[in-house]
Amino acid sequence: MREVINKLNEILTHINNTNTSRYIDISECSKFCGLSKSTIRRNVKSKTLQASKVTGKLLFRVSDVEEWLTRDIS
Repeated sequence: MREVINKLNEILTHINNTNTSRYIDISECSKFCGLSKSTIRRNVKSKTLQASKVTGKLLFRVSDVEEWLTRDIS
């Protein structure tokens, strides 16, 4: 039982330490959202999802993706 509690505490610590200001690419964003890359690109094009194109590829801030997902659910 103690092992289970320790593992849950480890998972909780990891979740709390997640850096939402980090950037992810479109593949990671697709996995994170559970949506296709084309759906993500369509939302970037319609400006409902913010993305950076500074490096020549789409990069998404985790906090922006989370906000977009929450807004679309409501």
